[in-house]
Amino acid sequence: MTKRIVHYINQFYAGIGGEDKADHRPERRDGFAGPGMALGAALKDAAEIVGTVICGDSYFNEHPDEVTPQVLEMIRGYAPDLVIVGPAFNAGRYGMACGMVAKAVSEQLELPVVGGMYIENPGLDLYKRYGYFVETANSATGMRQAIPAMAALARTLLAGEQPAGGYIERGLRKNYFAEKRGSRRAVDMLLKKLAGESFATEYAMPVFDRVEPQPAIKDVRRARLALVSSGGPVPKGNPDHIESSSASKYGKYSLKDIDDLNAQNSETAHGGYDPVYANQDLDRVLPVDVIKELLRDGEFGSLHEYWYSTVGNGTSVANAKKYAAAIAEQLLADHVDGVILTST
Repeated sequence: MTKRIVHYINQFYAGIGGEDKADHRPERRDGFAGPGMALGAALKDAAEIVGTVICGDSYFNEHPDEVTPQVLEMIRGYAPDLVIVGPAFNAGRYGMACGMVAKAVSEQLELPVVGGMYIENPGLDLYKRYGYFVETANSATGMRQAIPAMAALARTLLAGEQPAGGYIERGLRKNYFAEKRGSRRAVDMLLKKLAGESFATEYAMPVFDRVEPQPAIKDVRRARLALVSSGGPVPKGNPDHIESSSASKYGKYSLKDIDDLNAQNSETAHGGYDPVYANQDLDRVLPVDVIKELLRDGEFGSLHEYWYSTVGNGTSVANAKKYAAAIAEQLLADHVDGVILTST
């Protein structure tokens, strides 16, 4: 008997629209849609995609308590043997939605889940233990590699077997008895490191870029400066709808006629910290009042007309680099000599 699969995707891959349709409410469609066509082809002799469940990324993330049960019931209605989510690549809100679906399906329907995400997608760390996730490329350019890898995992699980590999470690803890206790092992590693000997750490740390500082500005009084922030400072109402976590964009806002950021003209979009004091006086995050005062006093030459803002909370390194490159291009075009970069 052919196994039954339900596929969860967002509004973009369903062909409904992009950001303008990110508030699309949950719906179900019989059969496959979007990348489900390729998945169905890869699984044609083992399983059939009997239904596709769709929801807009913003709508899911803004109403998770309401949406999750709705999506779960739509999935349950198809009586599947397995559920596939994504692949979400490095789309943060999509990854979070895929993760929430995986958690609900795993816990409440007790079905296996297969998905795909970029290693820095915030949804992966939070939800990887609820499914078998393939590591994908940063963007949909990696679709051709993600689909066969996800299909292979689905085949193995549908056959009632445990995959031997091909997925990101799920983070499930397993107890074991070591010959030496942890403090002794740590001291042994430290002694080997001090002696210049090789050793294997039990907890591999991430490797981050080392950024060499630029030369100091020779004459600040002639310099053109700009304000950039990852602390989420935006005009009142957050006109670009920058997300409070896993930002998918940055904003560019005019400083013309603004000498002070206050509760009437600005706010922070940033999540993960108490925004009360920032929203009372956003100069605490982006010091527009001080920079304008220093400009009037002749402490530096001139000020770039705009400030740039995004949210650092949960935002991947890959996206941060992308935003930085785009912002830097605009700053270079305006002959900016230095940037004051603030966070939370």
